Amino acid sequence: MSIPSSRQNLIDWCMRQLGHPVTEVNLDIDQIEDAVDSAMQYYTDFHQDAVERWYMKHQITADDITNQYISIPENIIGVTRIFPWGSTNASVNMFDLRYQLRLHELYDFTSTSYVNYAMTQQHIRTLDLLFSGETPIRFNRHTDRLYIDWDWNTKVDVDEWIIIEGFIIVDPDVYTDVYNDRLLKKLLTAYLKRQWGTNMKKFEGMQLPGGIKMNGQQIYNEAIQEIAEIEDLIRKSHEDPPMWILG
Repeated sequence: MSIPSSRQNLIDWCMRQLGHPVTEVNLDIDQIEDAVDSAMQYYTDFHQDAVERWYMKHQITADDITNQYISIPENIIGVTRIFPWGSTNASVNMFDLRYQLRLHELYDFTSTSYVNYAMTQQHIRTLDLLFSGETPIRFNRHTDRLYIDWDWNTKVDVDEWIIIEGFIIVDPDVYTDVYNDRLLKKLLTAYLKRQWGTNMKKFEGMQLPGGIKMNGQQIYNEAIQEIAEIEDLIRKSHEDPPMWILG
């Protein structure tokens, strides 16, 4: 069996499932490409294997401060939070609480218990969440802009770094195993079948030589049922909770 490893391989595999080349599948090349785009869009929107957790470092520029947002790559579908990282010229502050804890409480891993250090760090984090909280962010994948709701004039400086956490679409042209995903192949086959049925419905009842009659409506109805079952399976069994990917 030929394993799809490219967009064209995937198309060829699905067309064979519909009977090609033994059976003539009446589809235009543009209709096939549209079906592939629709299947890939549904797959990346709802299948957990189509995206992965992603971290991007970004150095603040003067334009970022003026615009009060950060431009995000187009293949990012969600941003969950940010981590301020500091300036490249920042030095260690010896009066910092965490520095003092490491210096006095955790100077030797072999003879010092780290339990007190771990509990103190959790306590500091809790206080930070109570009094400061997470930095509010707003992101929409259609605008490709990450809005950070802080005072851009005092909270951050030019050349300071931040780390952005989110979810990125797995590029199928780089990781070609995506094209061999079982549900993606089934979904695309059903989409192609639906379009084939739509094309053939206008010839409903037409009699061919030998007494054979065309039945595009049946092909269409079968495809609609298959699409509903496959999409429902993806949503119920392979979709991450929405809050995981929303910014």
